[in-house]
Amino acid sequence: MTDIAFYHLERSLLETALPKLLEKTLEAEERALVLAASDARVEALADVLWAYKNESWLPHGTVKDGFAGQQPVWLSTLDENANDATFLFLIDGATSDNVGSYQRCFEMFDGNDPEAVAAARGRWKTYKDAGYTLTYWQQTATGGWSKKG
Repeated sequence: MTDIAFYHLERSLLETALPKLLEKTLEAEERALVLAASDARVEALADVLWAYKNESWLPHGTVKDGFAGQQPVWLSTLDENANDATFLFLIDGATSDNVGSYQRCFEMFDGNDPEAVAAARGRWKTYKDAGYTLTYWQQTATGGWSKKG
């Protein structure tokens, strides 16, 4: 069954935290689908991934780019595993009816937004009731992650 990890962003923006997790995903030789709530967000994140570090970039694509099957990271608003991803990243409150078809799911939410926190709590309960294995990660003062509970 899919392992679902909640990432409670408190110290940094998604634009800072997501690329680091995607980098670790690629280091583990996994593929990722990042499911966003809007096309504008997809394009903004695509720009972030191009300029993530001065010395490198994260290989990725969007519907605009095409060739989903060749992309190790696919950014989309469509709940389709177009790049045969094993890891699913849900951001900005995006949801998937296909969580169970991934090895891991990363639920990333803004801990400074009360509505996002409430929505994440609701998703936690839904997943727990469905029998998924859940973990909760909270950002540390240095921007890293600490596993809670």
